[in-house]
Amino acid sequence: MNPERIRPPLVADERTQLLGWLDMQRAIVRWKCEGLSDEDAYRSVLPASPLMTMAGLVSHLRWTEHCWFEMLFLGGPSDRNPQFDESQEDADMRPDGVPLAQLRDEYERQCQVSNEIVAAHSLDDVGKHPDYRSGSASLRWMLIHMVEETARHAGHADAIRELLDGQTGYY
Repeated sequence: MNPERIRPPLVADERTQLLGWLDMQRAIVRWKCEGLSDEDAYRSVLPASPLMTMAGLVSHLRWTEHCWFEMLFLGGPSDRNPQFDESQEDADMRPDGVPLAQLRDEYERQCQVSNEIVAAHSLDDVGKHPDYRSGSASLRWMLIHMVEETARHAGHADAIRELLDGQTGYY
């Protein structure tokens, strides 16, 4: 099954366009996982970046969604997010043996939570986490950042997939 990858309307309100671009990039990441075995999902193809696997990338994106929307914007705790695990660098990129299908499902659920948070707030609302400077950014800023972050990693996923099995395609 290929997740729907649709560009947002050329003329629409700001929220529709921002979420449209973010949702399209998320769908590209999920699409790049289609048909990969768990073995390939954990195979490193970039010698200088051994954690940059498809599994690591999907895990990272899930926890990045959690960080920006649940933690920094809503002010939630960081203790369950592996990005803040000081005992292991890049812990969010180390899902260690979790099946790719589960990682994709967790990412999808996290994206749904993020979209619910965005729908319930004004783009001008600011984050509530007092311990991080980024927590004071507006929801608009966070959405733009997440479009950038997700698109960057969608490009990584595209390169990883091509190096794994030759599959290419933008959307």
